[in-house]
Amino acid sequence: MSGKGYFRFEKLDVWIDARQFVSLIYKVTEDFPAKERFGLIDQIRRAAVSIALNIAEGSTKNSDPDFRRFLRMSQGSVNEVVTALYIALDQKFIKEGKFDELYEFTLRLNARLNALIKSISH
Repeated sequence: MSGKGYFRFEKLDVWIDARQFVSLIYKVTEDFPAKERFGLIDQIRRAAVSIALNIAEGSTKNSDPDFRRFLRMSQGSVNEVVTALYIALDQKFIKEGKFDELYEFTLRLNARLNALIKSISH
């Protein structure tokens, strides 16, 4: 389902990627142990969702410095997800191959966030 393109963030590839990443995180965490429902599952899902939410919220700001601040918060959430993925790997909730796939996605997300930050800095 594609958006209507009314909102500024709907046109941002990084926001589209962030939405896709949320879906991947939700899918992979379905297989985590039920006892992690209010622990790691909630934490990693909230962090993944925060990436997209901060991009969207920042895009509504009236200044580039404010938008950059929200994009940096998105980067902080990427780092939080990466750390949670390491914990999931350590606890054997995910296999190394799935970890690698998700890790690569975070690298692309972070690179796109960096590129957007640089593009609005000039």
